[in-house]
Amino acid sequence: MSTVKIDQPQPSILFGGASGSRFKLGQALRTLGFTLLLIALGIFILGPLVILCIWAFAKEWFFPALLPQTWTFDWWQQILLNGDIGHSIALSFIIAPIVTLLSAVICLPAAYAFARYEFPGRRFFLISLFATNAFPKMGLYITMAGLLYAFQLMNTLWGVVLVQLLNTLVVMTWIPSAAFASVPRALEEAARDAGAGPWTTFWKVTLPMALPGILVALILAFLTALDEAQGTFLVGAPDYMTMPVQMYTLVSNYPQQAAAVFSIILSIPSCVLLILVRRYVIGGSLAAGFHIR
Repeated sequence: MSTVKIDQPQPSILFGGASGSRFKLGQALRTLGFTLLLIALGIFILGPLVILCIWAFAKEWFFPALLPQTWTFDWWQQILLNGDIGHSIALSFIIAPIVTLLSAVICLPAAYAFARYEFPGRRFFLISLFATNAFPKMGLYITMAGLLYAFQLMNTLWGVVLVQLLNTLVVMTWIPSAAFASVPRALEEAARDAGAGPWTTFWKVTLPMALPGILVALILAFLTALDEAQGTFLVGAPDYMTMPVQMYTLVSNYPQQAAAVFSIILSIPSCVLLILVRRYVIGGSLAAGFHIR
């Protein structure tokens, strides 16, 4: 007599469909939540910029309309043809390169020394660079103002340069230090063994390999000087009104459309320069500045 064997269904077959559906539903909800989070973050970051750009071309814009009732280019004309604003733009692009150049001359030798030499207090001085950012800037500026008064540098071009120079010391030392430290010593020793002198080794081997980090530091120092407002206002007003300082006057005394136009003009150099160095920043040259030991 033959026996008929009946296979029992496996639990995974009985419940696999329901479990799979719950898993797919959970995954879909997570994807939806992540997408909504990205959209909210995009609105939070880009929303004010979009509104700023709309205001720059708006003549009349009243609530609850989503877009201006009338559009105009008159605000651009008023800003670009304003003599005081034109002077502030020219002044900013005169002072910022001077500050960047002085910062490079002062800080790059120090950065190389921090990267290549061991000396007493090295780590203390390296960490103390952050002290300029550890306290409220206005307190530092007021302290500096007393010294600038003593040396008759208040309301002078060089007084503004000194104040802006203070803000560039960290990036102009820390990031190049890491860039110099990342250059393998074996390559320098190989160049010396081949007959190259110290200066030749530096110019032909060390500097080219550290150049991406130095370039990032130069760009960030330039943007820091270009965007500095508090110290420049304290030391340079009323004769040396750079673009960020002039922004205070526009916000206080002009319609918001004029302030929107000037804000866009002020942000253009930052956007252009950051786009030019984006591959170095994304590639890690900026983050490498925090790996120096």
